Amino acid sequence: MREAGRRAGEFLRAALRTALSAHVTNGLVAAAALLLISSLVHLLAGGEAAAVAMAGVIVVTAPDHPAPRRGKFTHFLPAVLLGTPLFFAVASLRDTVAVLVPLLMAATFLAFLCAAWGKRGLPIAASLVFAALFALASQPAAGPAAAMRQTLAFSVGAWLYIFWATAANALLNHRYRVLTLADALAGVAALMRAQALQFTATPQVHRATALADRLIGLQARLADELQGARNLLLEDPTAPRRLQLAGMLLHAIELRDHLVTSALDLDALCDAPGQDELLQVLGQEIQALAGDVEQLADALRLGRVPARIGRRRPPLAAAAAAAPDPRDADLHAPSPGLLARALARRVGHVHDEVLRLLELAARGERAPDARVVRTAWQLFVSPTGWCWGPLPGLWRRDAPPLRHGVRAALAIGTGYVVGAAIPWGSHATWILMTIAFVLRATLSQTLERRDSRVAGTLLGCVVAGTLLYAHVPPPVLLLAVALAHGIAHAFVLRRYLVTAVAATVLALLQSHLLNGASAPVFDVAERLLDTLLGVAIAWIFSYVLPSWERAQVAALLARALAAQARHAQLALRLGQLQGVSTASELAWRLARREAFDSLSALAQAVQRSLAEPRSVRPPVAELQRVLARSYQLLAQLTATKTMLLRRRHLVDLAPLQAPLAQAARTIAAALAPAAGQPAPPAFPSPQLHAGLAPWVLRRLRLAVEIADDLRADAARLPLPRAAVAAGAEDGATH
Repeated sequence: MREAGRRAGEFLRAALRTALSAHVTNGLVAAAALLLISSLVHLLAGGEAAAVAMAGVIVVTAPDHPAPRRGKFTHFLPAVLLGTPLFFAVASLRDTVAVLVPLLMAATFLAFLCAAWGKRGLPIAASLVFAALFALASQPAAGPAAAMRQTLAFSVGAWLYIFWATAANALLNHRYRVLTLADALAGVAALMRAQALQFTATPQVHRATALADRLIGLQARLADELQGARNLLLEDPTAPRRLQLAGMLLHAIELRDHLVTSALDLDALCDAPGQDELLQVLGQEIQALAGDVEQLADALRLGRVPARIGRRRPPLAAAAAAAPDPRDADLHAPSPGLLARALARRVGHVHDEVLRLLELAARGERAPDARVVRTAWQLFVSPTGWCWGPLPGLWRRDAPPLRHGVRAALAIGTGYVVGAAIPWGSHATWILMTIAFVLRATLSQTLERRDSRVAGTLLGCVVAGTLLYAHVPPPVLLLAVALAHGIAHAFVLRRYLVTAVAATVLALLQSHLLNGASAPVFDVAERLLDTLLGVAIAWIFSYVLPSWERAQVAALLARALAAQARHAQLALRLGQLQGVSTASELAWRLARREAFDSLSALAQAVQRSLAEPRSVRPPVAELQRVLARSYQLLAQLTATKTMLLRRRHLVDLAPLQAPLAQAARTIAAALAPAAGQPAPPAFPSPQLHAGLAPWVLRRLRLAVEIADDLRADAARLPLPRAAVAAGAEDGATH
């Protein structure tokens, strides 16, 4: 009974966190806009115009997500400027099949080329496809004049939503900043809990592939969440509250770095006798700190001042104390006791960073330190303008956006022919809509959406069928349409099953409003059959001109290696350690971000490849080993930099100048992507015994060894010269 109550409490807390998230808030904004705009157009121009205006709202909603105020309005422009003439063309030619099918295929092809602009381009692609399909779903226009009136209503709905969304994003900008930071902190807490399992698990579980893969997956997801948070929180962080939130984000990033270093030497300690109790204590400490970070995220969502940590930093180093060991003087083979004390100190750094984060969150207790982002925040946020840069690279035979555009165009053309041939072809648009939703650029994404689409359609048909059978009045249906639209928009990037349910309700109810004469029973049954047909067509065409992940892995790996080499050079730069300046710290932070982002992109590609046929799958085990070594290298470099920065006023850096420079050169040479480069020179082992110098040398030696192993692992993987050059260039530009 107590266990059931605990689970119910956890479910309610998770539901509340979701309800108070940034994406749900954005979905409610979209739902309110749909309701208000359609009601206004209905009052001024009638029900048919309102239904078409509703389509215009839905089309331009796709690019609307919590974003910086700068560039928000212009981000909508491609959707409305390209979608409006496409809507008119399809509405005018819908009865001319010989012209309509090539038009739909060409529009789909050009729309999916927008994927070349990355995450900003994909919503535009969805908007253009929606514009064509909603024009096909509207009531047939009796001549060009009627098509022009429909297009005018569509354009009115689209432009009203653009002004609404731009104003709402400006008004809610502070709330979006807070909620996005809370989501990022929740991601950090999830990583902390997974990291704690490394301490408390048995040696066999600690080395298990599942736990390592989970950590890599969480790291990759957190890198994306942190970049989204940067985009919002680092935009113009000048006002005191904005500066406070930006400073909290920087502390969260530093906390991520301390977490990466906290597991150093854990393998050796797991095998050492007598260390189980200490590892349990350290793991429990990280778990407790994860709870503190989660409470901070909840306080931000609820607008409360977070509670301070009610306990002082535990004496972790004392818990790790042991009798001196003769090997303590030899850091080439340090004793378990020496490693344990160092590990305890690193977990202590995690505690200190959480404490600083909480002190900064409580106003007046700690001043934010965001001088770097205050002077050069533009370098940390994703670009918001549109440019022609991606176009030249589109016209290669192996370019993924080009192949996906051709694949999607063929699927849409086939779907239209099939829809016109079946007996219930009056709503063939639903087949095309399912294809557009399900068919993704990669097989893994297509399969995931295939399953979610089928399950979501079944559930959505039950909900929509219930409403239609109950013969609820049109105002209630309009409210349901607005709510379904908001839910579908809120979860499209989070949980597609929820989006599939809401999208099915939206499509059925909107179709009923557009074509009130159709029978609810037939609509629901037709929706099920059309979804199954659309899913089948999308699944089949996912194997046409496929873009297998192995074709992208070489470039992604080269980018990651180049980013690691750049990060090593800047992290070990002595001038930065002697006195932290804005310019040097800025360069290092940018290099660190690119290192994590490049590893995130590689990890996601490896994860997606698991759904591909074995015959075309890249060497997953070898790539996972490369990822693990890459994070180990980041941990060693971060530990070295942290050690020297924290104690730079107490350490004589002069004797370390040559080893630091040599280690940076050796690591860069080991990770250089140029084919056929000779092996890097061996790292020297100078005899330094004073203070921190032996520890620094040990970290440098381990980092060089990891870089050598990383070079050897990467050399066993296929790296075509063109892909290597493209990946290295991409890493340099990032």
